[in-house]
Amino acid sequence: MAEQEYDFDLFTIGAGSGGVRASRIAGGHGAKVAIAEEHRYGGTCVIRGCVPKKMLVYASIFAEELAHAAHKGWTLADNRFDWAALRDFVNQDVDRLEGLYGNTLGNAGVESFSERAVVTGPHSVRLASGREITAKYILIATGGEPVIPPFEGAEHCITSNEIFYLDQFPKRLMVMGGGYIAVEFAGVFNALGGEVTLINRSETILRTYDQEVVNRLPPIMEARGIDLQMGAQIEHVSKNADGSLDVTLTNGVTKQVDQVLVATGRRANTDGLGLETAGIELGAHGEIPVDAFSKTSCESIYAVGDVTDRVQLTPVAIREGHAFADTIFGDNPRAVDHSCIPTAIFSQPSIASVGLSEEEARKLFADVKIYRSDFRPMKNIFSDRMERGLYKMVVNGADDTVVGLHMIGPESAEVIQAAAVAIKAGLTKADFDATTAIHPTMAEELVLLK
Repeated sequence: MAEQEYDFDLFTIGAGSGGVRASRIAGGHGAKVAIAEEHRYGGTCVIRGCVPKKMLVYASIFAEELAHAAHKGWTLADNRFDWAALRDFVNQDVDRLEGLYGNTLGNAGVESFSERAVVTGPHSVRLASGREITAKYILIATGGEPVIPPFEGAEHCITSNEIFYLDQFPKRLMVMGGGYIAVEFAGVFNALGGEVTLINRSETILRTYDQEVVNRLPPIMEARGIDLQMGAQIEHVSKNADGSLDVTLTNGVTKQVDQVLVATGRRANTDGLGLETAGIELGAHGEIPVDAFSKTSCESIYAVGDVTDRVQLTPVAIREGHAFADTIFGDNPRAVDHSCIPTAIFSQPSIASVGLSEEEARKLFADVKIYRSDFRPMKNIFSDRMERGLYKMVVNGADDTVVGLHMIGPESAEVIQAAAVAIKAGLTKADFDATTAIHPTMAEELVLLK
């Protein structure tokens, strides 16, 4: 019996990092591939996430450097910040990157549809234009979207999707949330000169990170002028005639601000995708359950990236997309290892982490050894603030293996990337100690930990 013919070997829904990588690699393996994207090519990371956000982080760090210029021998006059100039430059670069993503797909022979697509069965999708398309395999890579919890006046608030396009710089910004998105944007707009309030429903921010390291950040944020309202939530927001917002918190505090950014979490973007037509049941939070090879409960449909809610990180989505394409079209079955993934929070100062926290390690090992370096980074000498860095190493005492590394301080993300290779490789504390330091650097603390 002849094999059934399809319009495409692979149809991908969602042209973010994971979907684009999977489609491009599948095309390179000789598959006939199509992709549909209802918004912009590049997904959350390129369009409204890590790329434009990191550019804002760079701009805000430059503002801090300017404040230290006099101590470095520079005399600067007429310093002015122009939000519109920064916003437009960032969005122009986003436009450039979006074009590159489209070119990449085209060069790989992938046919693109700039419209919404929904699943209509195990091997079929329907475009918003009404066209029905069949495919041997379907890949869902629709990512995630911000969630705004219910409270009166929520319609007056914005999310991280809108923050990059503000007409005016918010001189008074309230940020709701205690995760990395909330902490990062609070730091950015504070450094750029805004009056920032961060509210969080619990007393702990960044709760999935090593808490000894995280606990260094709140006092630093407050010293930099951020108003921390912990153990509180927004109760009510009302809009005034001049566009300002009156916000009432559950702890009784009231504030008038220019913008309220809600960054309380994200959910899988699966609404209305038609997955039920292929017998796929969603998880408790709307995510798509998959196996180690990214296959759903339907044999012909796979999913990668944030829509699976495994690990919501761009490099992970890219790896998952690549592994999927190699498995299905490259005769090279492989699963992504989701353990020991390095992460960074571009707070000010930044936090970086890889491996187990101390709390996690003590649940797994009988003997856990902790090594620390508590120091003032050399670059901070130019600042009037006495901010200190902390590097922390978690070691399995039974065999001296380094199982976790956590740090707060300038350039933490840059420092931890190479160290993550060593931890992933299973090196020991003795291996770190045997490595010669590069002096004077912050990274040398990694081989001098006591």
